[in-house]
Order: sequence, then structure tokens, then C-alpha cells
Amino acid sequence: MPRIDRYILSQLLTLFGFFALVLVSVYWINRAVSLFDDLLRDGQTALVVLEFTALTLPLVISVVLPVAAFAATAYGTNRLSGESELVAMQAAGLSPWRMARPVLVFGLFVGLLVAVLVHGLVPMARARLADRQTEIAENVTAQFLRAGSFQYPVDGVTLFIRDIASDGRLLDLFIEDARDPADQTVYTSEEALILRGDSGPVLVLLQGMAQNLQRSDAAPPRLSVTRFQEFSYDIGGMIGGGSRKGRDLRDYGTLQLLNADQQMLQATGADAGQAQREAHERIAQPLLSPIAAMVGFAALLVGGYSRFGVWRQVLFAIVLLIGAQFSTNAAAQQAGRDPALWPILYMPALVGAGICVVLLWWSARPRGPSGKGAA
Repeated sequence: MPRIDRYILSQLLTLFGFFALVLVSVYWINRAVSLFDDLLRDGQTALVVLEFTALTLPLVISVVLPVAAFAATAYGTNRLSGESELVAMQAAGLSPWRMARPVLVFGLFVGLLVAVLVHGLVPMARARLADRQTEIAENVTAQFLRAGSFQYPVDGVTLFIRDIASDGRLLDLFIEDARDPADQTVYTSEEALILRGDSGPVLVLLQGMAQNLQRSDAAPPRLSVTRFQEFSYDIGGMIGGGSRKGRDLRDYGTLQLLNADQQMLQATGADAGQAQREAHERIAQPLLSPIAAMVGFAALLVGGYSRFGVWRQVLFAIVLLIGAQFSTNAAAQQAGRDPALWPILYMPALVGAGICVVLLWWSARPRGPSGKGAA
């Protein structure tokens, strides 16, 4: 790589590291505040909070990196222009096409980082986070199962356990479910077990009785008593601590999505078209990183030198970046409605590449002796 390319690339990488650190910190703190509140309210330790926040970092970084690439390129180009380095390069015979080469290399490098994140680290972190959330939810459920004291998991529900045996059996259990004043039920059992069900932890009551009291304005209260040998009570759903009812497509790798099997489709409740749409959305996401970098460079070359600065070009570049993001969101929404339209997910990158080519051509066009384009 020629020395001029290495110089421009080193400037962009330095600025990229700074902007990425700042933007990731701000974005991650905003996302982590609600996570801190939820975990600390559930009585989790600092290690659990640290683990959860670390698992959210890959997603945050993958979202922020293209914006950091744009900011680094726009700021770096502005600084090169302000210090007349761009003028010196152009005077040495370098065209905008030639000066864009290190910027394109920089954008491809950022795109490679985003690809590693969205195809590898983000799905792994999301799957691990989902598993840990299930474990935490079950641990929260177990916190309410304390012997010798009345517990109130939710309004209208009272729970009492006389003792807990060494093998985990709950002895002499009492549950009053009065969430519906017109339909109240009291469950008692000699012992109970905690089992894992499809919707979360389940209490299996053994050798017990259910007393149901129904009230109505049109009839006197009616009490019914039912004795049972075994009865299941969904305590996980009662306190809102049940596990997820299925996985998410975003928890799986890209190759798994492209070759979705029946087991994965049953676990997620999706079809093969939705799995392929998710995979193509991931493939298209890294393509926006070189587009963002090239837009930040090419837009600032349009208009030539001005002693008033390049604030107009900067605003123009920001508008182009916002437009690219809007088109990406619109394409994702259309593909979400009809997975067969997944090819439109690549349209924002193609249109962005065309805009960059037009901007570079515009900045490289011959200028008249009167200095058109200069303010």
C-alpha cells in the first residue's frame, strides 16, 4: 500500500476507534439502565448484572460501528481539507477516485468487523442471554418458596409452606388465589414438588384439596370442594417468571437459518421463508458500513474549497446517511410482511453505492477557470 494510502487509513482508524468508543458507551449505557433496574429489583448479584450487560455488547457494537465509520470519515476528511492536505493531494495529481481507495479499504474493514459480529458473536450472545434469562426467572420463582412464612408473589395470591424437606419436597403447602374476588380458590396439600414445565416452573400438589368459592349477585355464594391425588399449579406464570415460549430466529447462526430444519422451525414458530429473510438481513447489514464511510468522504468533496467551511457538505452527508437508514428500515419492514421479498434487503446498499459513485464523479468533473464550485 502506498504511503499516502497508509497515512489516510491510519487517520481514519484512529478517529474510528475514538468515535466507536464514545458511541458504544453512550448507546450501551442507555440500554443498560433498564436492565440494571430489572436485575437489581429481582435481587440479583453484581456478577449477574455484569454478565447480562456484557452479553448485550455485541449487538450494541454491531449497530454503532457503521455510524462510527461515517463520523470518522466525515471528520477526517474535514480535517484533511482544513489543513489543506486534500488540496496538496489534488495538486500532486490524485483524483477523487484515487483518494477514495483508502476510504474504501477502511469501509471494507469496518464491514468485516460488522459481519463477524452479526454472523457469529451476536447470535451466540443472544442465545446465551436467553438461556440465562430463563435460569434467572426460575431462580426468582424459587425465592418465593420459603418455609415458615406467608408469601405474597402477586396481589391476591397468598402462599405458605410449613417446611422444605432435604430432598426438595414442600411439606404442608397452602395457596389462596383471590385475584378474582368472584372466583376464589384455596389449595392445600400434604406435599408438593417443583417441576419444570413448558411455560416455566410448575408446582405439583400431592394428596390435597381445592376449595372454590364463587360469588354472584344473582345467586348466593357457592362453595365446592375437590379432593385430588395430584394437581399441577403454574407458579411460574403466576408470578410472571415463566420461561420463554420458544426461541427467537435471531438466536441461531446464519447457516442454520439458510438451511432451516424442522426442529428449529418448531422451536421458533417460524417458517422457512422467515428464516431465510433473517439470514439475508444479516448478510446485507455489513454492506452498509463501506457505504457509510464512502458517503462521509465523497459528500465532503462536492463543492470544492470554501473559506466558510464544509458545513453544508456535512449536513448533506448526514441527510444521505439518514436516508440510507430509513430505506434499510423500510426494506426490512417490507420483507417482514412478505419473506419472499428478501432481495429488496440489498437495495439500500446498491442505491448507496450508486450515490457514492455519482458523488465521486461530480467531485472529479473538470472545473472552469472561473472556479465554479468555490464559494
